[in-house]
Amino acid sequence: MKKIMVLSALGMLMIASGGMAQTIYDGAKLTGKDLNGTARFVGMGGAMGALGGDISTIGTNPAGIGLYRSSDVMTSFGFSLYGNESQYLGKKFNSDLTKGDFNNIGFVFSSKIGNETPLRFVNFGFNYHRAKSFNNNMRMEGNLGLYSQTYLMAFQAAGITQWGDFPYMDNSIGWLSILGADAGLIRDITITEGENNIPYTYKDEQGNDVQYKDINGNPLYISPGRFEGMLDNGYANFRSEERGGIDQYDFNVSFNFNDRAYLGVTLGAYSVDYNKYTFYDENYGNGEGYNLQSWNRIKGSGFDVKLGAIIRPFEYSPFRVGLAIHTPIFYRLEYKTSAQVISDVMNLVTGEIKGYDVKSWDNLSGKGDMVRSFNFQTPWTYNVSVGYTVGKSLALGAEYEYKDYSSMKFKDTEGYSSAYEFENSTTSMLKGVSTVRLGLEYKVIPQFAFRAGYNYSTAAFREDAFKDLTTNSIQTDTDFSNSKSMSNYTLGIGYRGSMFYADLAYKFSTYKEDFYPFVNGVGGTDIGSPEATKVTNTRSQVLFTVGMRF
Repeated sequence: MKKIMVLSALGMLMIASGGMAQTIYDGAKLTGKDLNGTARFVGMGGAMGALGGDISTIGTNPAGIGLYRSSDVMTSFGFSLYGNESQYLGKKFNSDLTKGDFNNIGFVFSSKIGNETPLRFVNFGFNYHRAKSFNNNMRMEGNLGLYSQTYLMAFQAAGITQWGDFPYMDNSIGWLSILGADAGLIRDITITEGENNIPYTYKDEQGNDVQYKDINGNPLYISPGRFEGMLDNGYANFRSEERGGIDQYDFNVSFNFNDRAYLGVTLGAYSVDYNKYTFYDENYGNGEGYNLQSWNRIKGSGFDVKLGAIIRPFEYSPFRVGLAIHTPIFYRLEYKTSAQVISDVMNLVTGEIKGYDVKSWDNLSGKGDMVRSFNFQTPWTYNVSVGYTVGKSLALGAEYEYKDYSSMKFKDTEGYSSAYEFENSTTSMLKGVSTVRLGLEYKVIPQFAFRAGYNYSTAAFREDAFKDLTTNSIQTDTDFSNSKSMSNYTLGIGYRGSMFYADLAYKFSTYKEDFYPFVNGVGGTDIGSPEATKVTNTRSQVLFTVGMRF
């Protein structure tokens, strides 16, 4: 592709912006949940929807709290090691991160109604736990071949003939385009007049035509609405840091009927705090290049309702069947962003390298972040589980859960999705996600138990999914990852005294993903990208729970 240089005589002052910001990749982060909770629950792979009797089932099958026959108070702590290994064109990088966790705290108040009445117990529960951790570091670098992030900037700017006085606050202009124009990375300048649409020559302050020439003597023209970027074969350097999580607060009431049927309802409240920093650099080896830094934050709250039931189909059988349904989580969220581009670009007329330092906050009133508020609705969740106990020594659990990620919806603050018609049209790049959980608990002696579990979740993204930014998007972190299936392997041990109990669990999570720093093109046209960076993500987590039943 041809490089278009900047004429200093034509530099424009870009001072304001706006636009949409959300993509399916933001939605997928807010939809997914980790396997987390008490050490007993995690040690059994979370496969306790039909077994119940653990406070963490408050968030999977609310009827599980109905199996309590005594009150309970507990808390859990943990330690996690996050690993990220990336490979691009033979270059391998490892980015590790360690974090301490306060995983959950909760209680159950068990109220016995009677032995003769159909309703035996009414139980109330509360539980806090970290539903999702966003902690992740990522790095890649290498030659981009025929691709450049500046081509995406040019695609986003296509058709713009007038930037206006406050483009950073103009809801029809995307930030990649205006930052690229301000930093000299894209320009509507050509050395060819064209055939059907002859470009315009420059005009001086008096309105007279001025014919500039490049350093090779070629005449230069303006081609309104037609932009091009920098050079092929740039050398990319990318790194990112993601932090924060989703905190879940569950309030439950559950019922025990004849020790055969258990019903429960949980009202869930959610708090989101997601932070992402990205640094992206392209170097062309001739003194030209740039780096783009982005700071992004999503913060807000939401709620859902979870309904559950556990049934013993046969009166004297230890076999149980569990069913649960979760409404979508209805979020009210706020997106904050800012960006900075530092570039060195050759002036086509003089041949000199000129430096630019463009900060989004310098072009906004208040000199701060751009803020956009929006609503988001996750998919419905459907859960079916079975449990079986063998005497008092062995408990077996299995569970299946389904979420259709393509049914997520972005809405405006009034609850209407029409303002996000484009964003909602891209959810077809998502799929339904199936999760299978298996777990067992074996009591070596009545006081000590050994546990093991396994989880498998299918991929949420189709293989050809990509980050399709709108032409007026204020999002400047162009990177995205198409994650594949995830596996969780768990082990645990536990001690049960007459009142006091303690549990220890270990979880190893792993999944692969294809990472891309950007795609060239917007709106589903002319899509292309560098070769995928192959990434393997791992998380090793140790959990410790202490509690008391009374």
